[in-house]
Amino acid sequence: MRAVLDIVLIALNLYSWSVIGSAVLSWLIAFNVVNMRNDVVRSVAMGLYQITEPALRPIRRMLPNLGTMDISPIILLLLIMLAERVIQMYIYPYVF
Repeated sequence: MRAVLDIVLIALNLYSWSVIGSAVLSWLIAFNVVNMRNDVVRSVAMGLYQITEPALRPIRRMLPNLGTMDISPIILLLLIMLAERVIQMYIYPYVF
């Protein structure tokens, strides 16, 4: 059972890195550092968008409109950290 929890923790860690990568890439695109006309940039951006958007969309719906500032990745990262801590502190020690 601990192996399953280890896999869940690794998946949460990878997902948090994909959220960070998606946020950084969106900033690079917004400030015109990278060009969306490049095929590699477009495929990476669309892949990260498709991975992270299903989790970010409900958070964006619940938040008030803050204009151009999007804090939904920060809230998602905090929720992922909370889930990791709950697994590590309360579930993992009691599983045989």
